[in-house]
Amino acid sequence: MKKAALFMLSLTLLFGCGQTDKKMGTEEDSDAQLYYNGHIITMETDEINYAEAVVEQNGKIVFVGNLKEAEKLFSKNKKVDLKGKTLLPGFIDPHSHFGMVSNTMGQINLNPPPVGNVSSIKNILEDLKKYKTENNIKDGEWIFGWGYDESQLEEKRHPNNKELDAILPNNPVYLQHTSGHMGVANSLALKKMNITSASPNPPGGNIDRYPNTKEPNGLVQETAMYAFVSNMLQILQTKQVEFFDKTQNYYAENGITTAQDGMTDRNAIQFFQKQADEGKLKIDLIALAGYSDLEKNLADSTIHFKQYRNGFKVEGTKIVADGSPQGKTAYFTKPFLTPVPSCSHDCRGLASLTQEQLNNLFKIAYASNNQLFVHCNGDATIDMLIKAHEYACKVLSQPLDKDRRTIAIHSQFVRPDQLETYKKYKIVPSFFTNHAYFWGDVHVENLGKERAFFLSPIATADKMGLKYTNHSDATVTPIDPLFTIWTAVNRTSRTGQVIGEAEKATPYQALKAITINAAYEYFDENLKGSLKKGKMADFVILDKNPLTIKSTELKDIKVVETIKEGKTIFKK
Repeated sequence: MKKAALFMLSLTLLFGCGQTDKKMGTEEDSDAQLYYNGHIITMETDEINYAEAVVEQNGKIVFVGNLKEAEKLFSKNKKVDLKGKTLLPGFIDPHSHFGMVSNTMGQINLNPPPVGNVSSIKNILEDLKKYKTENNIKDGEWIFGWGYDESQLEEKRHPNNKELDAILPNNPVYLQHTSGHMGVANSLALKKMNITSASPNPPGGNIDRYPNTKEPNGLVQETAMYAFVSNMLQILQTKQVEFFDKTQNYYAENGITTAQDGMTDRNAIQFFQKQADEGKLKIDLIALAGYSDLEKNLADSTIHFKQYRNGFKVEGTKIVADGSPQGKTAYFTKPFLTPVPSCSHDCRGLASLTQEQLNNLFKIAYASNNQLFVHCNGDATIDMLIKAHEYACKVLSQPLDKDRRTIAIHSQFVRPDQLETYKKYKIVPSFFTNHAYFWGDVHVENLGKERAFFLSPIATADKMGLKYTNHSDATVTPIDPLFTIWTAVNRTSRTGQVIGEAEKATPYQALKAITINAAYEYFDENLKGSLKKGKMADFVILDKNPLTIKSTELKDIKVVETIKEGKTIFKK
């Protein structure tokens, strides 16, 4: 059992007397494991620090330090020879969508390389037709796909409903864009969601139309896609249990011992808690509740924010404040440099909420000490976040720099002056350097070099002394912390262009973003994120040391073993 109360009690009993307990080394303590003969990186300090040995007992770290001292204190315990491999604290996922990752197991993969094999609309259509046949999908049943990216298709455009109708006229079809902020539906799907030529664009969204008509072409963006996504989740919900364990294994295979579900509705919160209470969690899982349920969740006595219950906790509330930069729905102070669907002038993207709505959400959350995680890609949206923060603090007579750890998710195109405000107000940016690889070339084209090259500026943030994290946003990009380290350090695009030389992170900075800083994001820095006596024995063992190999080889490092509270949950 991983109940918070038992955990705190065990800390008091086991570790209340200094660096090592006086009983260590006795027969009754023979279940401890001493790891040695490897690169043991503690992640406990601002500068790189290695230890010769780390000892785990009963799921906790009981010693970090000198090998001779460890052998003296734990002479009768099991020794684990790392044989030159690298041991780190288990990777902590700052932002992904556990539930969406799980749901992709019931959808067709339409990603371009290297995630999938789709390079044209023709490929999409062929794969969809094949998918229906191979999976014996009956007429009338929904078909879902994920990950298509118009910027990587030969046609450089979205597929449309008529193209989908031609191959699947008798099945409602919805294809989710790689950004997660838009999708394409065929005519039957549009009909089922009651979208016609008479349908107005919803606030914060867009129903795209054929030129010079009001006829929908199948593309629905931002709030216009919500009904389609809600319907998809409802249909796939029946397979939650089937996919749950597979999803945990996928995270564990990538060295992750704490995962996030970055937008969790009330039903999913109940489902995750049920899995946790039944002892089915192999890793810790953190949920961010949806902002549309904020008041309902705050009034719900069954939801205990910021508290683990058997490895699961609802940390705070997720707000979606704008869209996708590569999808041209992120909200900027300056316009996009290339054409934007359904926009003829001053095309700066879309704010998903009004300033008044955002202000109100901040006020409600701050009044209840509820941590906020705000999706904001464009600098105009970040301005809105800062204004909402200032408004709520003023109305509630709260200090602007209270330790709330409001998280600015993505902060992709944050300005230098906004980073200064983050520092002043203790707002934490969670960056997304994978964009440099997947869409760096697209950002240069759409936004220009000045904005594109300052994408996810880890180097500047570190110099300023900001706490920052770096994430995959899966399913938007793959769950692969080593790849995320590679993108942070190299910032190389698909075509080999460096997207902002000055913002290249060091390997150690990139590691901090998914270990100790990620623990800080969740108020977990006293539980995990570094190798320190008293913390959880969450480890990842790698075949190579990220701090010593060539930076270009970082993405090729392999996870050898993942250990959660002393127990191996993945081994290669």
